[in-house]
Formats: sequence, C-alpha cells, structure tokens
Amino acid sequence: MNTALHTGGCHCGSVRFEVRAPRRLRIQRCNCSICTMTGFEHLIVPAADFRLISGAELLTTYTFNTGVARHLFCRVCGIKSFYVPRSNPDGYSVNLRCLDRMQIEAVDYEDFDGQRWERSGHTLAELSRPRS
Repeated sequence: MNTALHTGGCHCGSVRFEVRAPRRLRIQRCNCSICTMTGFEHLIVPAADFRLISGAELLTTYTFNTGVARHLFCRVCGIKSFYVPRSNPDGYSVNLRCLDRMQIEAVDYEDFDGQRWERSGHTLAELSRPRS
C-alpha cells in the first residue's frame, strides 16, 4: 500500500497533527446531524497512525447521545480537525477538509448512513484496525 505521512490542522493553526494513511484516501461522508451541519468528511485511522503535534492544551471536548464519541474542537477557532468516533473508539477520524493536500493522490468517497447509526455503525469497525 502506498502510504504517506499527511499533516493537517485547524483554521488558526494552533492545533496540528499528522496521520499515516494511503496516498489514495478512502473517505466516508456521513449524513448524521453533526456531520451534516459541520461538513465533516471522515478519514478513519488506527490510533497508532495518528499523532497530535501541537495544541493539546487548546482542545475542548463535546459529547452527546451515548457519550462514546469525543468531538475535539480548537478553543481558538472552533474547528474540529479530528475526533474519536463512536464507531472506532480505538482510532481517530480526521476531517479530510483539514488535511494539507501535498500527499493526497486521490480521494474515494463512500456514503455512510449515520442517521441510522444503530444499523450501519458496525460497517466502519475495520477502519481503525492496523493495516498489514
């Protein structure tokens, strides 16, 4: 698999991260209430492939419903660059819109039915498993 170290961050640049992922990204578009309102496009990765570089002290957490997902926002600019998703609590979901584009060769989109999470959540479980 052709992987790269992608970098990204929030709007003001206070929160920066890196994520190891393929150059051709598999992105989930979710229709749940929070993703629809924020335009979040999901790149779900194992925790071992994600590293917060700066801004940990500026992150604030929002939870709702089951409280499993930890939505992390920059307190300065309000952007959610990444979070710990309910479907993959052992990984991270990075917002494609917050990645620097240098290492991206292509993007493949998959629609995810977050409005019916109880029926479809299990389909994302393999995304946070380590790649071989």
